[in-house]
Amino acid sequence: MVRKPTSKETARKPNMREAILAAAEELFATNGFNAVSVRDIAQAAGANPGSVTYHFKTKDGLLLEIYRRHCGPMNLRRSELLAAAKRVRDLQDRLEAIVRAYVVPAFTSGSDLAGGGARFTRLRAVMSAEGNEVARKIIAQTFDDTSHAFIDAIHESLPHIPRTDIVWRSHFLLGALYYSLVTPDRVSRLSRGEADGSDAAGAIEQLVQATVAAFQAPALDQAAPARRRPVVSSKA
Repeated sequence: MVRKPTSKETARKPNMREAILAAAEELFATNGFNAVSVRDIAQAAGANPGSVTYHFKTKDGLLLEIYRRHCGPMNLRRSELLAAAKRVRDLQDRLEAIVRAYVVPAFTSGSDLAGGGARFTRLRAVMSAEGNEVARKIIAQTFDDTSHAFIDAIHESLPHIPRTDIVWRSHFLLGALYYSLVTPDRVSRLSRGEADGSDAAGAIEQLVQATVAAFQAPALDQAAPARRRPVVSSKA
C-alpha cells in the first residue's frame, strides 16, 4: 500500500508538489519518459515515492499535469494572437502575423508558464522523438485543436496551396522551433560569433521570415519539373 504524506510532512514542505513537477520536468527533458521512474523523480525532488503518487497518482498523470501547466496558457496566448492576426486584411501581412502568433509564445522565458521556455521545449522534442504511446496521446490531446486552427488560418491566407502541403510545412516549423530553442549555441558557433543564438528576438524574426517564405513556396504539384538527366551516348 502506498503511504500518503502525513500532515506534518505537508506542513514541512508546502511546495512539495511544485518540487515534484520541476524535478519530473527536468528529468523527462533530459532522459525521456521511459527511462525515468517515480523513484528517480522523488529522489530529485527530495520527496518519497508516496508523495508523487499522492499528488499525481501515476507517472502518466504527472506528465499530463506538466503539459497542462505549460500548454494551457501557451495555447490560450496563441489563440488570442491568432484571432488578432486573422483580422489583418493584407494577405501577406496576415500570413506573417499568423506565423508570429504561433512562434512568439514558445519563446517566452522559462519562468513564465505562458511560454514554457527551453526546458519544456526540450521535453516536448524528447517526447515526440521517443514515440511513447502515453506521451503521444497527451501531445495530441494538448495541441491538435490549436494546430488545426493555425493550419486552417494559413490555408485561408494561401488558398492556392493544398492543405496537405501546409500541414507538412507546419510540421517543419515545429521542428525548427524545437531546434532553435534547444540548441541556440549552434547558431553562435557556426556563425563564428557573428550571430547570437540566444537572442530570442533575432531568432523569432529569422524563424518567422523563413517560415513565411516556406509557406509561400509553390505547391509540390506546381513546382518546376526536375531537370532531366542528360542522355549518355552508348558510343565510345
